Amino acid sequence: MKQRTDRILVVGFVATLFLVGITFFLLPLQRFSELENRYLQSAPQLTWDNLLSHTYAEEAESFVTDHFPFRAKWVWVKSAMEQMRLQQENNGIYKGKDGYLFEKFEAPDHNKVQQYTAAVKRFADKNAEAKTTFLLAPTSVGLYNERLPWLAPVYSQAEVNQTIAEDVGDSLTFINGFNVLAPHAAEDIYYRTDHHWTTYGAYLAYIAYAKSMGWQPLSQSEFEIETVSDSFLGSYHTRSQFNGVAPDSIQMYKPVHDVSTKMHIVDTGETLTSMYDPSYLEKKDKYSYFLGGVHALMKITSQLDPKVVKQEKLLVIKDSYAHSVIPFLTQHVPEIHVIDIRYYNGSISEYMAQNDIKDALMLFNTATFVDNASILKLN
Repeated sequence: MKQRTDRILVVGFVATLFLVGITFFLLPLQRFSELENRYLQSAPQLTWDNLLSHTYAEEAESFVTDHFPFRAKWVWVKSAMEQMRLQQENNGIYKGKDGYLFEKFEAPDHNKVQQYTAAVKRFADKNAEAKTTFLLAPTSVGLYNERLPWLAPVYSQAEVNQTIAEDVGDSLTFINGFNVLAPHAAEDIYYRTDHHWTTYGAYLAYIAYAKSMGWQPLSQSEFEIETVSDSFLGSYHTRSQFNGVAPDSIQMYKPVHDVSTKMHIVDTGETLTSMYDPSYLEKKDKYSYFLGGVHALMKITSQLDPKVVKQEKLLVIKDSYAHSVIPFLTQHVPEIHVIDIRYYNGSISEYMAQNDIKDALMLFNTATFVDNASILKLN
């Protein structure tokens, strides 16, 4: 009887693996996960370099994980089970106090961080004729770690930012996001359910950069502040699937004295007359309302009164934290070039030279910067 039962279990296990494998190959591959609000791992490239560096194995594992059949449903089931056990963490997201969700931030690989920081420093030194500014913003867990669940481990982003500030030295202007945001910690500077800062947090970053450049930033009274959505459940919510989480609101700061702006997306060849895409407000990824989401290269031109122009051109090298900051910058700079270093593969130094750009702003959040090998593309 026992042998028969064992045989049934073995046959059932093999059949399950076979069905999962067949399903894996039959289902169409998704490029973007609406649930997790991120691009999924593409099929790994089999080359000798990738094999020797273990890159192929790592990408293959990520590919299988990202495209596992009915993955979204498994994520939901796992979250439901974790909450039934009163767990305060799921898929790397903590359920904190005051309605905040937080992403785990663990000690980064300091050797890699040193490599990335060295790449930033070399870029600034190589383009010494340009003024380079590096604004490094903490994520919400860096500023609000006291709101984490009891005994939840977290590594200090403040320490990371300070180390990076010391490493870049005098090669560029470093703006520590902690100094910018900490005085306003009691205000709504981060979304509670998403990894980005709010438009108000972006406004504070704009003020800090403007002052570092010697500009006179616009006051809040010079904007009409409109709530464009009050149903935003962001990336932290989609990853954790925690129940009973209140949605965030998204605000848009419209200048009282607005200017005509065109946004050319080099990736697609499109030219748009707005930096905002309202269609995303009806989707899960509502933050892509700003700039219409992620693009490798954009050029934004504004019809400014020559009296208010502080510099003719600016290059922004960024992650998505910059998306809600850039509209503020268009009030001072008539030509802004925007590169997302994760997707742009050309020489950035050559691009600056070809377009006669003398000012560059690097804007990243700490969690992205310390885990972003794309930074090495700077060199």
